[in-house]
Parts: sequence; structure tokens; C-alpha cells
Amino acid sequence: MSDTDVLADRFEEHREHLKAVAYRMLGSLAEAEDAVQDAWLKLGRTDTDEIRNLGGWLTTVVGRVCLDMLRSRTTRREDPLDDTYVPDPVITPLSRVDPEQEVLQADSVGLALLVVLETLEPAERLAFVLHDMFAVPFDDIAAIVERTPAATRQLASRARRRVKGATPSAEPDLGRQRQVVDAFLSAARGGDFEALLAVLHPDVLLRTDSGALVGGAAASKLVRGAKPVAEQALLFRQFAQFAELVLVNGAVGMVNVSEGQLLSVMGITIVDGRITEMQILADPERLAGLGMPGSQG
Repeated sequence: MSDTDVLADRFEEHREHLKAVAYRMLGSLAEAEDAVQDAWLKLGRTDTDEIRNLGGWLTTVVGRVCLDMLRSRTTRREDPLDDTYVPDPVITPLSRVDPEQEVLQADSVGLALLVVLETLEPAERLAFVLHDMFAVPFDDIAAIVERTPAATRQLASRARRRVKGATPSAEPDLGRQRQVVDAFLSAARGGDFEALLAVLHPDVLLRTDSGALVGGAAASKLVRGAKPVAEQALLFRQFAQFAELVLVNGAVGMVNVSEGQLLSVMGITIVDGRITEMQILADPERLAGLGMPGSQG
């Protein structure tokens, strides 16, 4: 086996971890893949004899690549990110999960959290993701953001306060999640307005991202409050007839599929037995890039 093959095997051992880091940094599956590929290319141009901890080195490289990508996004963007933006969801068939795998799902990051991460400054997001989610020391993060460890600690602290204030602790049990989602679907399919109100939190938030295609801007919307969200659910009750339960970022959610085509993905956040947030991605272009449930690995 050649040195290149050995290095490739060692890199593959870290690929899933690196994808997880990049996805939390970028909220985009395609961009996360690009960031990991950039790390591989950089590794190929580096004297690996000088690398003592390959996993740590690769994590740092991916973090730096993601930071550059986030800063580039901010520079290109003339207007602030639209309130209706929904990050790329990760879809897993519900049938694939058994009790032993539920522990793994707890490590997933929900769409609601990713939406909050999109509001952070690039350096804040990097400090929070690397330290709070992946336990990277502040000394290592400081080298990426070119600040002192103390200043880097403050970046993560500010991000942590934002995240904590915007994302209450969600229901961790998949069985209880499914009961709530089943109740919502049953009420939507039956046109039962009162039953919908019973399962929705009074301040529930519905975010629909339909993209920038023709008619997309009008279809994208942000709706808050149990009654307005219940009214939206009744308007689209015909789609509820074809909804399939899946895991969306590790939590019970749903997809709409017609003739093999993915039409929408809904991520759902449940707190104390009620739905507090629903994130719907219905952008045809982005959905086409996701593939069908189960094809994302």
C-alpha cells in the first residue's frame, strides 16, 4: 500500500467527524462536503511527519476553511439573511432507528439551533461550535480566529447566551416526539382546528423556506402563534395526507414525497408535549440536492 493510500485511509477515519463539524458551522450539506474536501487537499500538500494529532489538525483546518466561507458569505450578502431561511436538513428513515441507536441521535443538532447559529457572527459561531459541541480548547480556536484565548472565550460566551435564550430544551424521547407529531398529523388530516391548537404551543413558530424561484418569495413565510399556524395547517391539509414520518436532524419530523420526488421537509421542535417550532424547506432546487430520505448516509 502506497503512502498516499495510507494517508487516505487515515483521513477517512476522520471524515464523518469533519463533516459534522463543517455542517454545524455552515448549515449546508454541500458546503460541508466542500470544506472537508479542502482539508483533504491541504493535507496532501503538508508534511504529515510534522502532524502529531491528525484529528485535531484536520478539525482546525476544517474550522479555518468554514470561517473563511462564512466570512465570504457575509461579504457577498447585500441584505441580512431572510427570516424564512431554513438550513439543509439531514433526513433519516424512522424505521432505521432502534433503541440502541437513539443514543446516537442525541448528538444531532436540530434545525431550530442551526437557524440560531445563522444569526451569529462568523467568529462567534466557530468558537461556539468548536468549543461547546466538539470540546476544542480555546487556545486552538484562538489561533484560527486570530484572537487571544480570553477574547475567544468571550466569543463563545456571547454565542452561548444567544443560543440558550432562543432554543429551550427540547423533548429528547423519540417515542414521545412521535406521539405529538402523530397527533398533529391526525388533526391536520381531519381538519380539527381545536385539536391542532391543543398540540401547538401558544407562541409556536412556523418558518417556510420556498427558495427564490418563481413564486418562492411569496410562498416563503414566517408565522407565529397557535391560531395562525393552525390555520396554515388546515390550508395545506391535502399535503398532510401524503406526509411520511422520518427523522429530521435526529428528531421526529416529516417529508412530503410525490411520485418519487421530495416536495418538502419539516423539522419539528417539541417542548413539554407541544410543538414550539416547525421549519419547512420547500425550495425545489435545494431539495433536489438533498436526495430522497435515506440517501444521505
